[in-house]
Amino acid sequence: MIIGCHLSASKGYLHMLKEALSLGANTFQFFTRNPRGGRAKDIDPADIAAFLGESAQSGVEVILAHAPYTLNCCSANEDTRRFAVETFADDLARMENTPGMMYNFHPGSHVGQGAEKGVQLIIEALNSVMFEEMTTTVLLETMAGKGSEVGKSFEELKSIIDGVELSGKIGVCLDTCHVFDAGYDIVDNLDGVLEEFDRVIGMDRLKALHLNDSKNPLGSHKDRHERIGEGFIGAKAFERIVNNKYLKDLPMFLETPNEPEGYAREIAMLRLASKEQSDE
Repeated sequence: MIIGCHLSASKGYLHMLKEALSLGANTFQFFTRNPRGGRAKDIDPADIAAFLGESAQSGVEVILAHAPYTLNCCSANEDTRRFAVETFADDLARMENTPGMMYNFHPGSHVGQGAEKGVQLIIEALNSVMFEEMTTTVLLETMAGKGSEVGKSFEELKSIIDGVELSGKIGVCLDTCHVFDAGYDIVDNLDGVLEEFDRVIGMDRLKALHLNDSKNPLGSHKDRHERIGEGFIGAKAFERIVNNKYLKDLPMFLETPNEPEGYAREIAMLRLASKEQSDE
């Protein structure tokens, strides 16, 4: 089972690796810069070298970088779109210091332009920043459908993927809170939801999971994360998720409202749920 949580990147890659391992994780997610935007911290070559060496020894094979929330490739504001493209391009260049990893982003909000226009602008942005030599896989995150968010349906994500020129370098991160809030019933019909994903997008595009319970009921379009087992999705549904044949081998990242000790408890709980099912 590949499972981790969201950590602060302020002290560097090696510190994040050691913190993840101390929590019982074997992967981790981090923001590339302040989640509200701004300049990224300079890359420290010594930190990168130490991280790459220790991650290989500890069996951490993949990590997930998360774009800042202010990155909106389909904003109605041209300056906001320009900032998004510049930030995206800078992040992808920086990602090459840790080859073969993943970069996740929220597709964005069309802000009254309509989903079709939003999709077009996201495609244009991706085609301008992705490059042939990149080793990073870019992930579109499934969204809850709050406001004018793009990516609330598998069809919208598929329409973006279809327009990306370097399609072999793009995938999807399925957020459990988001898809549940978007109206996909992963509690009582997980197999049906995954069959729909496979039919619309293709299971080969699913590269990672965000594991979050939801403070709101199915189809609420609210996007408010809850601790595992304390929301409307519930512990039993997460047992099914971590043992599902299509999902169990994917890297899973907790984004629950927790301190490190809470993450450690959830990681242990989900590992136990996975082990119990495999032993039956």
